[in-house]
Amino acid sequence: MLYLAERDETVPVRVGDMARALGIPQNYLSKTLHALVRTGVLASVRGPQGGFLLARPASQLPLAVIVAPFGDIAERRHCLLGRPECRDRGACAAHHAWKQTAEQVARFFRTTTIGDLRGRAAVPVATRRPTRRRAS
Repeated sequence: MLYLAERDETVPVRVGDMARALGIPQNYLSKTLHALVRTGVLASVRGPQGGFLLARPASQLPLAVIVAPFGDIAERRHCLLGRPECRDRGACAAHHAWKQTAEQVARFFRTTTIGDLRGRAAVPVATRRPTRRRAS
């Protein structure tokens, strides 16, 4: 998403170009991008000049909307001590401190847009290369 936000928001980017620039397998990236199209985060354009682009300005795309197709950040309140549920009633020792942190994380995702993050990376998104895992 940041890769798209850092480009001209009116020009579609082909999935192959994006996959090469980011070092991500094209099939995986394509499935991810199509999930974002289905939820209205991205738009896809067919044809030789086609590709993917943001469906609305980056300044109007909160991170929570972007990650929503993959799971709701606000609901990710797993018990830090391994209990099956994390609730106020019968809380574990870490619950109250963790609850505050989880609420801050959820607030960050709701209030921060992809536009807020654009241009803030020390290294441009496309020049980062993933580290390869060594076979053990």
